[in-house]
Amino acid sequence: MARLADATPIILPTLICDNFLLDPEVLESKISEKSRLLILCSPSNPTGSVYPKKLLEKIAEIVAKHPRLLVLSDEIYEHIIYAPATHTSFASLPGMWERTLTVNGFSKAFAMTGWRLGYIAGPKHFVAACNKIQSQSDPDNDQKIWHFVWYIGNYGILMQPILISDMYWSRASSIAQKAGVAALGLGYAGGEAISTMVKAFRERRDFLVKSFGELEGVKISEPQGAFYLFIDFSSYYGIEAEGFGKIENSESLCRYFLDKAQVALVPGDAFGDDSCIRISYAASLTTLQAAFERIKKALISLRPAVP
Repeated sequence: MARLADATPIILPTLICDNFLLDPEVLESKISEKSRLLILCSPSNPTGSVYPKKLLEKIAEIVAKHPRLLVLSDEIYEHIIYAPATHTSFASLPGMWERTLTVNGFSKAFAMTGWRLGYIAGPKHFVAACNKIQSQSDPDNDQKIWHFVWYIGNYGILMQPILISDMYWSRASSIAQKAGVAALGLGYAGGEAISTMVKAFRERRDFLVKSFGELEGVKISEPQGAFYLFIDFSSYYGIEAEGFGKIENSESLCRYFLDKAQVALVPGDAFGDDSCIRISYAASLTTLQAAFERIKKALISLRPAVP
């Protein structure tokens, strides 16, 4: 998407030993006068990492040195977080209110992925610009277009989803809007319903972290939010699997798991780290237990030469 806007994306590496959190010194070394947008995601997909407030404050100090730099803060997993971790919205930090575009939605905390209902919050002039692009990008722009656009002082919120499957911007359906109102009516952070869901996610996370942590040749960082594990399986690369072929990278290991264990996982190269594989625990504990046993059996059969 950055390239579609004629921008040059600069990917900043993070390490599993640092819980995949961005090093402020690395950030500062990569920012130049041409830098225009810093994208943050906390809690993170695919790692489940949550940026502590002190680290965000250090990042904010760096951003403050570059007047033309904006921050796009993806906070869609803000309510799926595990104590003692807490969520800090980047726009709430000193001096960042006018520098931040906050992206959020109903897909994750309220399990409304198919409803395509999300929003962006930011300074009024940026939100107004988003609204102009939206109104000219709709396939039915000859009809009257209704938007959720709320202005709070000089701060605006544009509630409008992207219909990814059809590759164009689209309006929120009336049914999705009603569902969103009902979700907000559950109370702050979704109330008891979401609290119960997060407790279930935590139980699943704890099981998987403990189980994978006991396997040889596996490196793992305990996620503090969202519902993903980003596990380093690179010690298994280079091994010849009987009846399958050579495990060369995250993509071939995922194919191996699908073929031998009937478990679907996501290669890490899709997220910029080919040493890892993403595992979602948005499934029942029983299903995850069975999936782990299948993965374990498939790994044992590889007989890795673990350093």
